[in-house]
Parts: sequence; structure tokens; C-alpha cells
Amino acid sequence: MLNLTGKNALVTGIANNRSIAWGIAQQLHKAGANLGVTYLPDDKGRFEKKVAELVKPLEPSIFLPCNVQDDAQIQATFEEIGKQWGKLDILIHCLAFANKEDLSGDFSNTSRQGFSQALDISTYSLIGLAGAAKPLMTEGGSIVTLTYVGGVKVIPNYNVMGIAKAGLEMSVRYLASELGPQNIRVNGISAGPIRTLASSGVGGILDMIHHVEKVAPLRRTVTQLEVGNAATFLCSDLASGITGQILYVDAGYEIMGM
Repeated sequence: MLNLTGKNALVTGIANNRSIAWGIAQQLHKAGANLGVTYLPDDKGRFEKKVAELVKPLEPSIFLPCNVQDDAQIQATFEEIGKQWGKLDILIHCLAFANKEDLSGDFSNTSRQGFSQALDISTYSLIGLAGAAKPLMTEGGSIVTLTYVGGVKVIPNYNVMGIAKAGLEMSVRYLASELGPQNIRVNGISAGPIRTLASSGVGGILDMIHHVEKVAPLRRTVTQLEVGNAATFLCSDLASGITGQILYVDAGYEIMGM
């Protein structure tokens, strides 16, 4: 069993019990990591309450609001981590968003505002969080983000999110190159389609899942916990020589031509 005892891990992007981030948080906790969790703040505090109740069994020692479109909140989050923990070992980036109208129809109809927002939240946020985490990763560290095959191949109804994921995957490589001398590794996991709050905005998500179940070598899609296992591996010393990579956890779907 992987042992992450003594490691401080910040997990972003938990929305509910279907979130891939939730699967990752569970496996990191199981491996002994000390967890911190961020949530998207809203005026009524709905997300805070929902996420707090969900992660309570994992006993996170840090629980903070962080809207990644607000540089001040990003800075405040990592300042608080520095005060409470002193160092950060693991950063899990599970953040993506696009307007529903930009995930269907003709790609050429993508709005300028929608394009900017999708790339800000889904792509730039990794860069912003990594930059803020860098000074706290004084003993090296691991940064893991989530991507999807739609960033390298055309997937119906994925549209602008495919561009965002392509940018995210290239960001993984540039960040890996920059942070490598500090022994900070940066990798991405390309997960198979899973029914989550984020994926519910993609038209035909159930058809995509059923297609993978028919075509993938394992004849199924994957679970949140399987992605969590892969993330935990990438955050452990067993993956000490791996950086700048995209690991496909998709039941083998990516290798198939038809």
C-alpha cells in the first residue's frame, strides 16, 4: 500500500460525491496524507456546507474558500497554508468549467466571453495555483491535474473544453520543465468519461460512457477511486522519476482506432 504519511496535500474541485476530486481525496487520505480542501465560495454558502459535510470523515486540517478567478483568494489560500502547514507536498487540480451553450452546436459559434472564461478556469487556474504553491514546496512535491482525451481528439459536444484541455496538457509540460529543478513533478491524468457535475454539462455524456463501455479494451469505463489510485501513485515516491506526462486512466479507450 502507498504511504503518504507526513505529506500535506491540497485538493481542489470537490463538488459532491461524484467528483473525481472526491475519489482522489479519499485515496490520498487512505494513504495517510494530511488533507486540505478548497471549495468554491458562493453568497448563500451552499457549496461550503455541502463540501464540508462530504469531507468531514477525511478530517481535513485546512478547509478554505478559493475562487480561482480571483488572484487575491489564491494568494490568501496559500498564505494560510504556509501559516498552518509551513510546507506543501501535493497539489491536486480538478477544476474545469465552460458555459453549456459553448459545449454544443458549431464550434465556430463559441463566444469570446465563453472562450475566455473556459480557459481561465480550466487552464490558467493550474498555472496560477502552481505558481502560488511553488514557494511552499520546499522539499519537492507533486502537482496532478485532470484532463480528457477531448484535448487531443475531437469529441462531439466537447468544443471549447477540448481547447482548454489541450492548453492544460501543454501547461503540464511547461510547468514540469520549470519546476523540475526544485524536484516538483507535474503530471496529468486523462480519465475516461465519468458522470460528474462537470460532465453533466456535456451533451450526450451517457452516450459517451456507453460507447466507451462497448469499445474500450476493458469493456467498461473507470471509477473515481481508480483515478484516485492513479493520482496517489503519481504523488508518491514510486513515481519519483515521472514528470510532464499524461497518464491515461480510461480502461484503454485511448488506444482504439474504432
